Amino acid sequence: MKYLLLAFAAISIAAFSSPALQDMLKQSDELFNKFDNEGALQVLLKADTSFPHDADVLWRLARVETHIADHMPRATDAEKNAELKVYQLAFDYADSAVKSDPKNSMAYTYRAVAGGKIALFKGVFSVGSIVKQVRNDCESAIALDPDNAIAYYVLGRTHAKLSEKPLMFRWPLGLAWGNLGDAIKFYKKAVSLDPNFVMFRLDLAKAYIRDNEDEKAKEQLAVIPSLPKRDEDDDSLKAEASTLLAHLEKK
Repeated sequence: MKYLLLAFAAISIAAFSSPALQDMLKQSDELFNKFDNEGALQVLLKADTSFPHDADVLWRLARVETHIADHMPRATDAEKNAELKVYQLAFDYADSAVKSDPKNSMAYTYRAVAGGKIALFKGVFSVGSIVKQVRNDCESAIALDPDNAIAYYVLGRTHAKLSEKPLMFRWPLGLAWGNLGDAIKFYKKAVSLDPNFVMFRLDLAKAYIRDNEDEKAKEQLAVIPSLPKRDEDDDSLKAEASTLLAHLEKK
């Protein structure tokens, strides 16, 4: 699954004092929204050189590096190791963003996104401390910005992933807090804040299916074909949603 995602308008105090930085952030967002990850990366690297330690540059670097890693080949061990290094680079950028501006919601959000990718890569149940940090980062992001749809989504996904394993196996790892009910709650919040994002609705539908709420899942899946393309993977996600809806309608 790819995350995301969206170009947010949050700009640091430094950006407000520098029209040049504002222009670079805007340009990088435009390129990112056109799915030109490499183009956005080059703009952001220049911005990082000209305006070092700016949190809004750093979290955007984390975002684009995460998307780049999502689309790297992973057929061989060498390719998988290269992918993991890019996820770690994304995490490091986001971590620097948090340290640069501890009140920047998007910095915590993309540290959670990158941390979640690393946890999935290594195996969620073998890196409990990373998973806990993902939850903490999402909660920090939401505390700073209660309308942060991405943070709610990532928090929901974390609960959903943990709840796939029986409680008795998670308890010794300190991961008993993950549950399907909270996954649905946080997915629903993400959808309410950004109803036109395909991945939010698809993962909510999947959670409903797991909760034996097929009719609610159908409602989410039926909306997806009409949604705009906001992520480079939306075409494949829409196809998945269509297949899933057809399966439910045959039951």
